[in-house]
Amino acid sequence: MSKTVNPSVPKRLATLTPQPDFAQRLVDWQRIHGRHSLPWQGNQDPYRVWLSEIMLQQTQVSTVIDYYQSFLLRFPSVADLAQAEPEEVMAMWSGLGYYSRARHMHRCAQQIMQDWGGLFPRHSAELAQLSGIGPSTAAAIASICHSERVAIFDGNVQRVLARHTAFGVDLAQTVAVRELQQLAQQVLPQQAVMPTYTQAIMDLGATVCTPRQPRCDVCPVASDCQARALNRATELPLKTRKIKRQSQSWWLLMVNHPRHGVWLQQRPQQGIWAGLYCFPCFDSRERMLESVPEAARGLALEQEAQLHVLTHRDLHLHLCRLTWSRPHDWPGPGLWLRPSDPQRPGVPKPVRDWLDSARDDV
Repeated sequence: MSKTVNPSVPKRLATLTPQPDFAQRLVDWQRIHGRHSLPWQGNQDPYRVWLSEIMLQQTQVSTVIDYYQSFLLRFPSVADLAQAEPEEVMAMWSGLGYYSRARHMHRCAQQIMQDWGGLFPRHSAELAQLSGIGPSTAAAIASICHSERVAIFDGNVQRVLARHTAFGVDLAQTVAVRELQQLAQQVLPQQAVMPTYTQAIMDLGATVCTPRQPRCDVCPVASDCQARALNRATELPLKTRKIKRQSQSWWLLMVNHPRHGVWLQQRPQQGIWAGLYCFPCFDSRERMLESVPEAARGLALEQEAQLHVLTHRDLHLHLCRLTWSRPHDWPGPGLWLRPSDPQRPGVPKPVRDWLDSARDDV
């Protein structure tokens, strides 16, 4: 459902620029009340900042922490990541979702080694040319690591500024995004405190100026927040573009062998779960059964469908389990994997969950 904004909400930025001390209030707040215990905070290593920024895209902090730490243990430097095999990178990313991020990260690490001598570029304009690094991520790296006066512009920042200025222009419009981005650049502090300010505005959006229940009582800039004064905070920012969701049903065939484990096939390099290993997938039960040797079709046991929610799509996953005694006769390319094997290839989260639940069965 799209948001509606009261007509009293102002539409233009010209008369709504924050007070000159806006940035300083955020910096002061961050030093006392901001987050300081997250594993990627407190350092200006571009590799670590980059890794955390990519992982945090569309993913909650609580989920990222363990992945971030495990990833650093396996790939402690950009050189280690660049030298890794793609399958190994995907395996470490398995379960984190949005797998194109991992593929872009791997390519980006290789670009840094090949084109930049193993050192991240210092400026946001150069960083934004690398694989998988957009303008906001580039700004985060450059401002935190090198104090560049450049504004990040992720969803948290957009929400803070749209509310503070009661910016009621629809952010589905490119011209509105451009206006708000200009404001984000306009309110930046002096270069010396850019790392703290960048972290502050991200933390404020993540912990105080939240989408549904903003904590205006503890906000350091609440005194001149226009949306708060109008009692319209939860209506902003306005973005009317609707996401058209799709629903699909997939049938997954989990073939078990008593000694060899389960059968996995690599997904195509484009589309959902691209390049990951998965149980054979089909768009209908009939096609799934057609892939099974005729003598085994009556042995397939179908489980209750599970819903797996993606950004724009709902997947209804029907898992069918089949025990097979002749591993070398199974049709098509793939590999056998024992669920208890710690050296797994990259697999989607539902497959990982099924493998975990089958540890004692296969």
